[in-house]
Amino acid sequence: METTIVALATPPGAGGIAVVRLSGAESYRIAAQVFRPINESKKVMEAKGYTALFGHFIAQDKILDEGVALFFRAPRSYTGEDVIELSCHGGMVIAQALIEACIDAGAVPAGPGEYTKRAFLNGRLSLTQAEAVMDLISATGRQGAVLAETALDGALARKIEHYKQLLVELAGHLAAWVDFPEEDVPELQQDNLCQTLDEVLAGMQQLIDRYGAGAVLRQGVDVAIVGSPNVGKSTLLNLLAGFDRAIVTPIAGTTRDVVEQAVMLGGIRMNLFDTAGLRETGDVVEAEGIRRSRRKLEEAGLVLAVFDGSCESKQEDRELAQACAEKPAIALVNKSDLEQKFDDTVLQGCFSKVVKIAAGQGEGMQELEQAVQEVLGVANFDPTAPCLVSQRQLAAAVAARSALKEAKNAQSAGFGLDAVSVCVDDALAALCELVGENPSETVIEEVFSEFCVGK
Repeated sequence: METTIVALATPPGAGGIAVVRLSGAESYRIAAQVFRPINESKKVMEAKGYTALFGHFIAQDKILDEGVALFFRAPRSYTGEDVIELSCHGGMVIAQALIEACIDAGAVPAGPGEYTKRAFLNGRLSLTQAEAVMDLISATGRQGAVLAETALDGALARKIEHYKQLLVELAGHLAAWVDFPEEDVPELQQDNLCQTLDEVLAGMQQLIDRYGAGAVLRQGVDVAIVGSPNVGKSTLLNLLAGFDRAIVTPIAGTTRDVVEQAVMLGGIRMNLFDTAGLRETGDVVEAEGIRRSRRKLEEAGLVLAVFDGSCESKQEDRELAQACAEKPAIALVNKSDLEQKFDDTVLQGCFSKVVKIAAGQGEGMQELEQAVQEVLGVANFDPTAPCLVSQRQLAAAVAARSALKEAKNAQSAGFGLDAVSVCVDDALAALCELVGENPSETVIEEVFSEFCVGK
């Protein structure tokens, strides 16, 4: 980290302002070459942290723009290094020219996530907090943002630190008992051993159980709307989207390809896929659309299976219900405003939730929202509680859980405390990996590879 990096910290394109950020030991020297305060008595090199100066940005000895420079002295900055943020007028021409002037003065372009990576390497953030930064940037809903803010605040790191401390104390006692039998080490009480293992194991299981719901709130879910022709799939898509996204006609086979639309429902981002009606057809184009529909049904994180409540159930309805039996799926019996002829027993045992709606009238949406939240496990989810936010963290938590279960099995099977000690050490190592203590270079690169440039 001997270089001083520069990048655009705001989204590219037209805007009120653009922020160009410098970070590194040469930040003040470089800024002094591209920024001149209006007040000539003020010097960039002497600027204190948490102060601002108004002035002109200079490129090739010409005034480029006027704006504000914000100064942050190490270690009291986001990265832990000297940081200067140069705020110029928005638009790529001015911002790019300012970046090029900084590069000419000795800065190098920042890579993806390099600012946050430096914050982690300089001890300003834990690895779990660093991972939460990208989740906060990409959050699509309020609950997802709260979840990311909780992780960024260090809730997960504090929870894991508590479990680590319990295992460190346990491992120390076990090591002393096993390695120094000649010393007068108090014997470890079995009740205390079991209590510690049970507490940490329960904590790991709770974090693992919450991961799926947390991922839904952070990332959203792909939702396939499936059913026979003319049951109201496209009408439902248009209702959820709030505008006529899909063509709706009484003609069977109107939808021949997958129509995609992102919507928010109950705080969840849902990527809806309106699919072609499932039926036998000799039309080559429609048959391809149906093939894609079946593939979406298999791939989706949630299936909304739509049935026509005004018609008697058909063999296609039974086959669709069976296809949804092992999936997170909700049965929607549509056209509830008409005389009901559909046999609901067709759906029994295949769906955890059955909701009656009238998509054409906009009825049943509150019940659908509640059903979606319950099926996806977010109905009573507390986004302010600690939660795993990445596959890396999940894998470490699963490894810790496995080691703790092995420790309990070794203890109950009477294998001796030396076997238990090995398992506890494995669990402790997994928790250290989870929070990023002594991580490998590969792990660090994996975490920050998904970041945007400028953060």
